[in-house]
Amino acid sequence: MAIKFSRNECIFTLTTKRTAYAFQIAKGKYPVHLYYGKKSGEIKPWDPYVVSFSPYLAEFGNTWSPDIFPQEISFFGAGDFRTSALRLAGKDGNSVTSFDYKSYHYIDGTADIPGLPQARGGEDVKTLCITMEDKVTGCLLNLYYTVFYECDVITRHMELINKKKDDVVIEKCMSMTLDLPNDEYDMITLYGGHYDERNLSRNPIAHGNQSIFSRRGASSPQFNPFFALCDHKATENKGDVYGFNLVYSGSFLAEVEVDQMGHTRVQTGLGSECFRYTLKGGERFVSPEAVMTYSAKGFGEMSRNFHKFVLGHILPEKAVKNPHPVVLNTWEACYFNIDEEKLVAFAEESAKCGFDMLVMDDGWFGARNHDHAGLGDWTPNPEKFKNGLKSFVDRVKAKGISFGIWIEPEMINPDSELYRAHPDWCLRVPGRPTSLSRDQLVLDMSNPSVIAYLKGIFAKTFDGVAIDYFKWDMNRHLSEVGSAALPPEQQCEVFYRYQKGVYELLQWFNETFPDAMIETCSGGGGRYDLGMMCYGWQIWASDNTHPYDRIWMQRSALMGYPAATMSCHVSNPGENEKSLDFRYKVAVGGMLGYELNILRMTEPIKAIMSRQTKEYHRYESLIRTGEYYSLACPFETCYECHYYANEEHSQFLFGLSFKRSAKAGFVTAPMKISLADKNATYRDLLSDKVYSGEELKNGLRFTASGEEYEAILMWLVKE
Repeated sequence: MAIKFSRNECIFTLTTKRTAYAFQIAKGKYPVHLYYGKKSGEIKPWDPYVVSFSPYLAEFGNTWSPDIFPQEISFFGAGDFRTSALRLAGKDGNSVTSFDYKSYHYIDGTADIPGLPQARGGEDVKTLCITMEDKVTGCLLNLYYTVFYECDVITRHMELINKKKDDVVIEKCMSMTLDLPNDEYDMITLYGGHYDERNLSRNPIAHGNQSIFSRRGASSPQFNPFFALCDHKATENKGDVYGFNLVYSGSFLAEVEVDQMGHTRVQTGLGSECFRYTLKGGERFVSPEAVMTYSAKGFGEMSRNFHKFVLGHILPEKAVKNPHPVVLNTWEACYFNIDEEKLVAFAEESAKCGFDMLVMDDGWFGARNHDHAGLGDWTPNPEKFKNGLKSFVDRVKAKGISFGIWIEPEMINPDSELYRAHPDWCLRVPGRPTSLSRDQLVLDMSNPSVIAYLKGIFAKTFDGVAIDYFKWDMNRHLSEVGSAALPPEQQCEVFYRYQKGVYELLQWFNETFPDAMIETCSGGGGRYDLGMMCYGWQIWASDNTHPYDRIWMQRSALMGYPAATMSCHVSNPGENEKSLDFRYKVAVGGMLGYELNILRMTEPIKAIMSRQTKEYHRYESLIRTGEYYSLACPFETCYECHYYANEEHSQFLFGLSFKRSAKAGFVTAPMKISLADKNATYRDLLSDKVYSGEELKNGLRFTASGEEYEAILMWLVKE
């Protein structure tokens, strides 16, 4: 059973395939954390102790201080001086927050999180709900723990219900608290910026508070919501690792705090800087879903836990079961210069090269001939499509290729018909100047009228048009965040309500165009998060498509996300066949696409691309659904190496890419495919070479030539 309750000791134990999580209801009041780790670990009741000057309740004695014991949720101002998960202000304006345990119940599957993305349930999924009560504010607090047994994942979120008529203001909300018993950890984060997403950082934690965050209204390229704690000696295959994430795409806070006792508190959620919410009488508020996993076998097992979870419970089921198309995107070939005849020729050549889809990027609508105008006016430009969008799309598809289109629903140009009609539909604060970014303003997605307009205009524009793919972009962050649709006391809700509006529109697209896939994007990989993954098949990993940079971007992303989520394009190689080969071998670390002017490619280059797409289609499912194993990290050496394995371990897709820094004659360490059967033989279907299983298990070594663009790709199949 995944969830057990020991009545004698008042201990709840949640178990997954390899892990256990336990907490105790102490003194009938406090949910006290006991254990998170190996399933075989010993779980003991909390043993209280005295620390001088720590506040305590007299009825329980001085050994029961909220400032000392490990908590399942931390409250502000009631004796716990560490960072808090929940802070409420009642009608008297006081923010002291305290809830007492009341009851529990079980749920088969998941608990509903209205208006937000969340993990799907399944046969092995069970939920525990702990109900707590605050008699002062009259609020109930439900803490949800959902166990995904096969994935070794537990998710957490909270629900607040205001049972009285007086308003309560939520001033800080974190979806989970985890108190760990020591401070001997390194913190792993993914930091960066536009064109430089997901740099891997590993640093020891220290006394005080360390955090990653976004104040940008998007999960951001600056800090990805994924992070991990590991012991100092943890490696890819050894050591304790705790991984965390958040199913949310807006501003967030993740914090790690080491206290006076050398204990470590971990939290993730909405935070307080970009979040404040007035909970009216009778209303309820539900937080985003936090995700956590534990591995006793290093980063590799942690990553595979997350990959299995995302494939089984986050990504749309169609995105996991069905092949992802190899697309040719027009941006780098055309920019805003959309020409119908030229794109029909693109489609014809794309089909010859084995591409599955032509994606028409920016420049097809309104007065969109540059990035200064047209955003918000989602009607086809009649000068560019003289017989209409439907006629053009039909011509493209007649060439034997599918069709995709670029949209940026959340944005607006001041030079647009929509802005001239509804300037109040932008995010803005009266009396203050409104900032531009990329010549864009942001539509107020917290305003129901804006959402209704967008649904109406897209329904009209795409009515009867056979769209197979939407590329959903977002090319600036939120500033001057205010809404003309909300009263003054609710202006601090705009960040949160904005994101709920985005999710509502994404859900509408999936329901209105059920046969079309969505690829999300945000100035590249600026919303590479679990929230977006609930709606789209994959995410554009970065506007930077240079293969040397993509080596480390892709490796970092795979720490927390499977390859199926990662859109990886081969950008323009010119006439350099070796460059094209290298770019392809890097790009097949994820879902393949191309970004080039196909009409300018030579016949030899097009012939190579044709061979590449034919080859990729044969093993695409291995990348999309296979288990990922990292053999060498590009942050630590001059090459990157990995392989994908199918469930039966009868196929391996092995890839190795040398960085520019690899010197001639450099020899790699043995690259071991540990899952190989030592008594079997394996044929590389790309070179027709045969290897013994024992040889693969012991490891293959590779020597760098010192030349640019050097990579190895092998598709090893058991004979």
